[in-house]
Amino acid sequence: MEQHIAELPVMDRALAWSVTNKKQIAWGAGLVAVVALGTTFYFWQKEQTIVNAAKALSALEAQTAFGAPRAQSADAYLKVAADHAGTAAAPRALLQAGLVLFSQGKYAEAQAQFEKLNRDYTENPFRSQALLGVAASLDAQAKPEDAARAYKDIVDRFPNENVLSPAKFSLARIYESQGKLDQARTLYEELAGANANSSLGNEAGLKADELRQKMPAPKPSAPAVTPLLTTPQTVTPKKP
Repeated sequence: MEQHIAELPVMDRALAWSVTNKKQIAWGAGLVAVVALGTTFYFWQKEQTIVNAAKALSALEAQTAFGAPRAQSADAYLKVAADHAGTAAAPRALLQAGLVLFSQGKYAEAQAQFEKLNRDYTENPFRSQALLGVAASLDAQAKPEDAARAYKDIVDRFPNENVLSPAKFSLARIYESQGKLDQARTLYEELAGANANSSLGNEAGLKADELRQKMPAPKPSAPAVTPLLTTPQTVTPKKP
């Protein structure tokens, strides 16, 4: 049979092969249909997961906005983050949980959620905000050295984001408390210049003025003294 098929023209050979192998063709078509259906279902399910996560987070935020007890909000946000891990709603829920815990004075727990956010979601849009949350939590726990390093890291890494000004102001405040007045004054002056006509800029300007008054005025430099040029005297030896 196969020898006879090989002797036919190309189109006829194709038709003959399809007739001979119609069972294999049917199985192949069925497999393609199953793969296509599975792919469609995968993307539909993924989209539904994202939609459900967004709905859960939106519903929770709406409840909080209308006066739901804040004491329950942190656990609710953490549940959204756990139930919808891997979606865009999860890091946002962790950020909100950290903020709620911070507002309740649970600074160590808040720090843990901010750190979890950036550890589990390295490419999230809230990274700089979570880092600021970590720094503020350290600051609130009376760990000025650790907080200063965290604030400094934000200032160095995110010069164009809205976390820059609060991080710089907090860093200046810590420097001031540590007696590093010159470094603090420099930061306050930068903030005042970059945030003119804002409450933060005005406050920074006042702090800079206070530090200038506290800091001793630089001593005037001593006038340069031109050394006198003296002509060496020539001693004539006495004749005997």
